[in-house]
Amino acid sequence: MSSITFSTTAVVSARPATRLRLTARGRRVLLAIASVPLATGIAFAALSGGNALASNEHAAAASFETVTVMPGDTLWSIASEIAPAADPRDVIGEINRLNALDGGSLQIGDELAIPAQYSN
Repeated sequence: MSSITFSTTAVVSARPATRLRLTARGRRVLLAIASVPLATGIAFAALSGGNALASNEHAAAASFETVTVMPGDTLWSIASEIAPAADPRDVIGEINRLNALDGGSLQIGDELAIPAQYSN
């Protein structure tokens, strides 16, 4: 039977990893390189943000009639009251869109804007 032996002279030790050392100048260069994308993004946002400038034209002020919700009122009853000749489902849909109602829930005292075609 054969045997294998290792001596300590055959093992070569690896060099320890050297640590990266940055000088003050190297840190400044690294910071400058890292800040270029940030500066580019800020410059792009500043330059492209000017597209939404307001014009000197006067917008027509929208005036709506409002209805105050009383106890026992529902969207159906309000729609039937303001537009008796129209289909209440269509009127309710327009009131929901105009007032951004969630699920048609009403609270007593709420003021609902009425669509212009149903205003008196």
